[in-house]
Amino acid sequence: MSIWFKDYKISDFKDSSVNIDEHLGIEFLEIGKDYFKSRMPVDSRTKQPLGLLHGGASCVLAESTASFAAFLTIDPTKKTVVGLSLTANHIRTATSGHVFACAKAIHIGKSTSVWDVEITNDTDELISKITFTAMHKELKKKNSI
Repeated sequence: MSIWFKDYKISDFKDSSVNIDEHLGIEFLEIGKDYFKSRMPVDSRTKQPLGLLHGGASCVLAESTASFAAFLTIDPTKKTVVGLSLTANHIRTATSGHVFACAKAIHIGKSTSVWDVEITNDTDELISKITFTAMHKELKKKNSI
C-alpha cells in the first residue's frame, strides 16, 4: 500500500524544481510506494571553496526531497507542510558527479511526519544521513462576507 495521498507519478513533478531547488539543479527522479528520490549535481553551485560538496547544499537537497515527500502524503486542499527540524550527519564528501537523496517516512501522523533521508554518490556510497521533521499545518479558512 502506498503512503501517498493519491496516485502520483514522477511526471507530475517535472516542473516542480523552483527557487532554491532550481538554482542548485535539484531534480525529482522517482516516486515509489514508500520513498521519494531526487538528485543534485556536485558543481560550482553546490561546492564550498575547497571544492568539496557543501554540507549546506546536502541539507537543502534533503529538506527539499523530504518536505516534498511529506507534502505528497497530505490533502493539499486542507493542509500544507513546513519544516520543523533537520539533523544532518555528513559521512563523506563528493567533488564531482551527482548526489542522490532518498526520503523514506519513519512516521506519518496527523500533524507531523518524520523522514529518514540518505544521500549517496554516483557509486552508491553514503554521503550524508539526515532526519527531517515536518509539521502538517491546517490551511486557514478564508472569511466569507
